[in-house]
Amino acid sequence: MAKYTAFQCDKVKEKFDSYPKEIKEKMLFLRQLIFTVATRVQTIGTLEETLKWNEPSYVTTQTKSGSTVRIDWKKAHPDQYAIYFNCKTTLVATFKEIYGNLFIYGGNRSIIFNKNDNIPVEALSDCVAMALTYHSRKKRKSPL
Repeated sequence: MAKYTAFQCDKVKEKFDSYPKEIKEKMLFLRQLIFTVATRVQTIGTLEETLKWNEPSYVTTQTKSGSTVRIDWKKAHPDQYAIYFNCKTTLVATFKEIYGNLFIYGGNRSIIFNKNDNIPVEALSDCVAMALTYHSRKKRKSPL
């Protein structure tokens, strides 16, 4: 497996260690994808890794360019894991408009994956980039 970015927060590492082994690998993949996107898009800056709502969360505290991205697995749905976005944004609606049925959506707040899914990495990377630049893109559209 690919080398992963070191954990910034012991509580986040503990959360990852609590996942079933097969799910942990999937979650580590999502985590690394988020960090990779952040390094490729210069305006995002350094991410802060923390727990919000007991979910691994990635925040653009340095630049404040984006909306928080969270990832998690829930015992209630053991064959699924997800990436979460702020439901008060237009992010998931935008993803639906661009990518249609490529993803399974959880209302206006998440993209859900089944444990055996092949992840459309390019499209998901684009979604993560849109989330992590949400505020900066919104400000540019403002007439002020």
